Parts: sequence; C-alpha cells; structure tokens
Amino acid sequence: MNQSLQIGPLSLPYPLLLALFAIALGRWVARWMAKSAGIEAEPTLTRMLLVGLFAARLAFVWQWHEQYFDAPLSILDIRDGGWSPAAGVIAALLFGLQRAQRQTGMRKPVFAAAITTGLVLMLGSLGFGLTSTTPVPLPPLALTSMTGQPVSLAGFTGKPTVVNLWATWCPPCVREMPVMQQAQVDNPGVNFVFVNQGEAPPAIASFLTRHSLTLNNVLLDPNRLTGAALGHSALPTTLFFDAQGKLADTRIGELSQATIAQRLSNLRGEFSPSSPSQPTTPP
Repeated sequence: MNQSLQIGPLSLPYPLLLALFAIALGRWVARWMAKSAGIEAEPTLTRMLLVGLFAARLAFVWQWHEQYFDAPLSILDIRDGGWSPAAGVIAALLFGLQRAQRQTGMRKPVFAAAITTGLVLMLGSLGFGLTSTTPVPLPPLALTSMTGQPVSLAGFTGKPTVVNLWATWCPPCVREMPVMQQAQVDNPGVNFVFVNQGEAPPAIASFLTRHSLTLNNVLLDPNRLTGAALGHSALPTTLFFDAQGKLADTRIGELSQATIAQRLSNLRGEFSPSSPSQPTTPP
C-alpha cells in the first residue's frame, strides 16, 4: 500500500493529511460552539494555530540548534519537517486559554477544539498502527552497483541502515544530497544506501560528478522495485531500518542536517549495535 496520496507531482503523506483534518475539524467544532453562544471565535482560533506552528518550529530548532546554527537560513526552511508537535499543542492551548480569560464564553470552544483535534489524532494514529502491526523488513531485492555488481538490499543488516530513494531530476533530492553525504561521513556506524529510481548509470555518474558528490552504496533500481516493495512512490523518500533490518521510521520529503540527526538519534535510542567503523556492502 502506498504511504502517501499522490496528486500529480505533489505527494502528501497520510500522517500529514490526518493532522490537517484533525486541525480543521477542531476549528470547525470550536466555531460552531462559539457561534451558538454568539461569540466570534475565528481570530482566536487563527492565532492559536499560528502560535502552535511557531512554537513547534522554535522548540525543534532549539533542540537541534547546533545543526541549524551551522546554516542559519535553514531555520526558515520548514520543508525539512522539523517540528515539535507536543510543544506546538501546549503553546496553542495555553494561548487559547489566555485569550479565553479576556473573551467571555471562549473557554468551552477552546477546550472543544483541543479535545477534538487530540481525539482525531489519537484515533488516526491507532488506525495507522493497526494497519502496520507487522514489522516491515528490508526487501530481498537484487539491485546493481554502479560497477555492475549484484547487491542484495536485504544484506544490509548488523547495524542501522538508511535507505534513500532518489533521482537526479528531483529538486528536493538534489538539495538534500550534500546533507546525506555529510551524514554518511559523520555516522560510520550506519549504512547509507542510495537507491536510484529508474535512471541509467551514465546519468547518475554525471550527476555525482557535476555536484562533487562522493557517496558509498549507490545502487541502481531501473524498474523502481524498491519504492513499490516499500509502498513509496514519492521522491525523495528516506527509510530508517534498525540493526535487524526492520523499518523504524520514514521521511517523505527532503531532510536537513537537523532532521536527519534527529531521526538517527531516535534510531540509535532503540538499538546500539556494536559494528565496524566503516559502512559495509553486502556480498
């Protein structure tokens, strides 16, 4: 099953759609309750949303400030998916309660918005969990290296593995490649595997040379079997597997220094295998 909704070139992950639906429903319930009481709720609800988004981003940036401060302008690039949902929810609720003290009758709509949004997110997350109770393993696909050697994707076990699905024509893929290259250098205890989707070796080699990229484990997947096996057609998609080869996390869209550091930190928090100091390529 595909893990995102594809609308032309736009790919929307289902968790993002769930969050948008939960927020929209919470706002609708609050507006309905406020209207029944003769109160104008829209300004407060809009500000709650903006405060929540700002706080969620600010909290994440603060947590990973070392990575962001290396490239300060990246703080503004929210395409990297760097958010702290808990901080955003708490900030939005506190702001809403503060506004409710000034505006008679707003307390119930604010609580209704928070409860509705929270319930939808919780039930939706449970639903996603029920549909993915079986751990997703590294698919047993026979791919090819840039030198024409056969490589089994399922052979990358024994330490955490990051599988990046990419193509040279994909702008977000191009933007994140220097970040991926640096992450590979900084994390020798992690396998980084770059599975190109649907392109020929000359095009890939030209791209790597043109952008001065040195990447280990660049594999060819001319028929895009890896994306199909893992349920992802969007590019870039990065999948994080634990040392046993089981899927632990997924990111649809580009990554920054901070967001890849966060996901690798989460991965190491689950598993801390003893492994060789250099990335390994399976036979």
